[in-house]
Amino acid sequence: MVFYYTGYFSQSIVTAMGDALRLRINSVDASNVARRKLFSIFVEMAQNVVHYSAEHLTSDSSRDQEIRRGSLWVGERDGRFYVVCANPISHDGAERIRQKLEPLREMTNDDIKSLYKQKLRAENEASSKGAGLGFLTVARDASEPIEFDFVDETGPTGPFTTFYLKATI
Repeated sequence: MVFYYTGYFSQSIVTAMGDALRLRINSVDASNVARRKLFSIFVEMAQNVVHYSAEHLTSDSSRDQEIRRGSLWVGERDGRFYVVCANPISHDGAERIRQKLEPLREMTNDDIKSLYKQKLRAENEASSKGAGLGFLTVARDASEPIEFDFVDETGPTGPFTTFYLKATI
């Protein structure tokens, strides 16, 4: 395990986590390209938690001060890095996310890059808090197809689904 965090995420916590990760990956044997991709994926996954986790301490309208719960970890196995994030989502959100991710698993890297450029030129989705580029960035920088899963759970506030996303660099 290179890095692990679970708890509440905010922009300032993501910045601090990024600083800690940068120091950790500078001490391991990895190419500059692998480090850049690892950091890029880490930031995208952390932003996913900040923007979309269903469990939050702030109101939905406070987009610039969001504090939401999730987990994120970076590991290394057999000389390759992987990044995993997990966060609660609504049951309805699982199918919407699956529809975005499943096609990415079948696309070539060139297809992903082309779609990325196309999305850059398109207008933002109405429900998106960005340009819809996060999953594309993760898929583009990963060396293998991204992996994901949804686990239905029940907590103190009722049922929810935990969304897991993994990228290998």
